Amino acid sequence: MSDRLKILVANDDGIEAQGLRALVDTLTERVGADVYVFAPNGQRSAASHAITLRNPVSVWPVAYSGACEAFALDGTPADCVAVGLKVLKRKGIEADMVFAGINHGSNVGTDTVYSGTVGAALEGSIQGYPSVAVSVDSHKATHFEYACNLVVDLIRKTSGKWDESVMININTPDAPAGEIKGVCYTVLGEREYENDVQVETEGDVMTFVYGGEAVLYESDENQYDVIAIENGYASISPLQKDMTAYRAGDLLADWRIGK
Repeated sequence: MSDRLKILVANDDGIEAQGLRALVDTLTERVGADVYVFAPNGQRSAASHAITLRNPVSVWPVAYSGACEAFALDGTPADCVAVGLKVLKRKGIEADMVFAGINHGSNVGTDTVYSGTVGAALEGSIQGYPSVAVSVDSHKATHFEYACNLVVDLIRKTSGKWDESVMININTPDAPAGEIKGVCYTVLGEREYENDVQVETEGDVMTFVYGGEAVLYESDENQYDVIAIENGYASISPLQKDMTAYRAGDLLADWRIGK
């Protein structure tokens, strides 16, 4: 059995996505890891942390150069991680880390709530593994170099080990590595969209289409991930599965609901 890092890689753009290819190549060629791919058989963006409860999830092997093994699934990104870890354990393989990405499109601010990429990485964290989501800020992303450099640096400096309750969320501009201004350690900002829901009516039927353009902010507050990306920096944010609003404890005490 190899003593190299064993990394499960998932995504939400599907098994054929260019960003997934870039991440697998980086982990195998530059990190020297054993990579196991578990990815959806098609596009699953905005699946958030959904898992499949009422239907079976099918898993089948696919050819994927560079990976030790690769599988396509007809489930969600979070399914890919949960099922993938189970499949590996059945084979006697214990993963060291979970990566999700590289996503085509940033996952910053409130978009993280909807993100299948972040949902997949959070599933890895919930399962007890150091987990990372990686995204590039364009749905037609072509520049993955800087994101890949950050992945390599993260693994080298952490040895792939940290408190698994913390999930790392990496986002970079879609620009050549030499044009990115650097890295900001950030917290979640606000992500707003203009005309985010369009409605069409035909008879009694209303059709809703999600979309719209992201609102751009003129600000130098690069401590927020949304603004750092807009200003040409890469963003690294620590996220967690614990959604408790601790500061609201006093508010509940004041309300005395049920007391």
